Amino acid sequence: KSLAGRAAVDNHVTGQTRVVGVGSGSTIVYAVKRLAERVKEEGLQIRCIPTSFQARQLIHSHGLVLSDLESDPRIDVTIDGCDEADSRLTLIKGGGGCQTQEKVVAAYSDQFVVIADYRKDSTTLGQAWDYVPLEVLALAYKPVMARVEKELGGHCKVRMAKAKAGPVVTDNGGMLVDWYWDREAGARDWGEVDSLLHAMPGLLETGLFVDMADRKSV
Repeated sequence: KSLAGRAAVDNHVTGQTRVVGVGSGSTIVYAVKRLAERVKEEGLQIRCIPTSFQARQLIHSHGLVLSDLESDPRIDVTIDGCDEADSRLTLIKGGGGCQTQEKVVAAYSDQFVVIADYRKDSTTLGQAWDYVPLEVLALAYKPVMARVEKELGGHCKVRMAKAKAGPVVTDNGGMLVDWYWDREAGARDWGEVDSLLHAMPGLLETGLFVDMADRKSV
């Protein structure tokens, strides 16, 4: 994780970089640490846009300049981790529950670099991860789960919190539903799956990142 995180910053942040999207999760900690080192050593003029409360705290704790999409609507490069990345750079994200903000920041970046160490690098999705995180409106979680299972198979589970009673609540106030797809059904067209999921009212965002990542740091 440390080597991949540092390499992502060293290989994709240059003296011309001005705005960096900062992802979420355990791997990104090493990237932020390296970014802070380079800002101090090289005098880089960088503003950072977080993808979660955790990322915001990381930016603050390392003395980096915090920004947002209102001030900087276009990002030079976003660096983030993933739960799984296949050979076509299709990603599953959202194990930490931040996929909605992560996808927004990645979508408005000129370059999206994903950190995927050997444990998350696969040929096809499902070799390293077995569910797709979905963020849903609390009022719609039951019908959304039923529709996902009816149209796409597999089964859905509400993600329950470990340090509080009840479900996990995202930074956006949504609920997380984890969709365990039927891996025995064969190969999936993940772009089509993502489109079908987005067509379901009440489903806010998916953890499928299709045709978004430009580079992989391993």
